[in-house]
Amino acid sequence: MSLHSTLDPKGFGRVAVLFGGKSAEREVSLKSGNAVLSALQAAGVDAFGIDVGDDFLARLNSEKIDRAFIVLHGRGGEDGSMQGLLECAGIPYTGSGILASALAMDKLRTKQVWHSLGLPTPRHAVLTSQADCEAAAAELGFPLIVKPAHEGSSIGMAKVDSVETLTAAWQDAARYDSQVLVEQWIAGPEYTIAVLRGEVLPPIGLGTPHTFYDYDAKYLADDTQYRIPCGLSAEKEAELKELTARACEAVGTQGWARADVMQDASGQFWLLEVNTVPGMTDHSLVPMAARAAGLDFQQLVLAILADSVEARG
Repeated sequence: MSLHSTLDPKGFGRVAVLFGGKSAEREVSLKSGNAVLSALQAAGVDAFGIDVGDDFLARLNSEKIDRAFIVLHGRGGEDGSMQGLLECAGIPYTGSGILASALAMDKLRTKQVWHSLGLPTPRHAVLTSQADCEAAAAELGFPLIVKPAHEGSSIGMAKVDSVETLTAAWQDAARYDSQVLVEQWIAGPEYTIAVLRGEVLPPIGLGTPHTFYDYDAKYLADDTQYRIPCGLSAEKEAELKELTARACEAVGTQGWARADVMQDASGQFWLLEVNTVPGMTDHSLVPMAARAAGLDFQQLVLAILADSVEARG
């Protein structure tokens, strides 16, 4: 499948760009959504924006919408609920379907699927109590990283190196999510790999002086380093792209997605998670990877929108 859209921008009909929402990633979604909306309008698409709030169902009924471009990050937009609502309304939409969206949003169940297929992902445990923290420390050792199971943008995440800091990080993460995941810390470089219309784009190597690639490093900092080419040998880069393709296929992603992967000191890759509605801000990684593949931002959003025609015309 070609990365480029060959469809007439007017052929998409009236496109609602859905952004904002109520998740912890609202601010990022507003930036992503406005960037996508501007690019679509500049390309000649009849696009308008909807900040998804309490009046969304009324807007859905009152507006003429031929298809939806979902740029909602986190719960309520990336977790299958919006996808299900649009399916019921008969409105085609961008990106992954209900099952893949819900699965990828749940870091724990994503890992369980990968484990079942023999794909490498760090060892983990689920935290619901002080006793769980002590058991995880004994079983996994330190350092560890704590994550809310259903948040994105590194919200609520923390690196810990003792039972005391683990307990505190679990309590903090539990403010965002009743299900908290803890996993082995992989020391080494991090890579992010975008998939667009079935093609794996050039991997990006990430560098940050922060402890890990956290919210600040993703969206605010000016000292985050992005490497394209990523610095791997041709053989290791091919291995990383193949692993990404298998990881996304296991989850069932469609249209576009982005996988995050660590590499340890021995060169082994470890899958962390898949994002089915990645960021589209000026700091975002999918637009960066698309540029390396020869697509500017406008061509990227048109390709994502075109895939929605073929996937759910």
